[in-house]
Parts: sequence; structure tokens; C-alpha cells
Amino acid sequence: MSDKPNPIQLQKHLGGIDYPAGRADLVEHARSHGADDDVLSTLESIPDRTYDGPNAVSQAVSQV
Repeated sequence: MSDKPNPIQLQKHLGGIDYPAGRADLVEHARSHGADDDVLSTLESIPDRTYDGPNAVSQAVSQV
């Protein structure tokens, strides 16, 4: 996998998503908001669970 996106870049593509959201929801939202392959592959690699907000997503990404 390429470099992980920084948290600001990641959240830019997740802006406006309604939480709680699952991994598939995050990936689809980011894809529809122009996320590049690095962002999408990073989101696809986080655990498949429900995330209650942007901090939870950022934490999961940091552990990938």
C-alpha cells in the first residue's frame, strides 16, 4: 500500500457524512467525493465496524 493519507486529507473526503457510519459507507462517501486510491485503500483496510465520528476513523487509520 502507498503512504497513508494525512488526517486532514482523509477528513476532507469524509466531510458531510452522517455518523455513525460503517466502513462501506465511509469508502463510498469518500469515493463520491473524489478521494484518490490512497484514501480509498486506507479506508478499505480499517476494521469493518461502525464508527461514531471522525476521531474514531482517524484512530482506526492510524492503526492500519
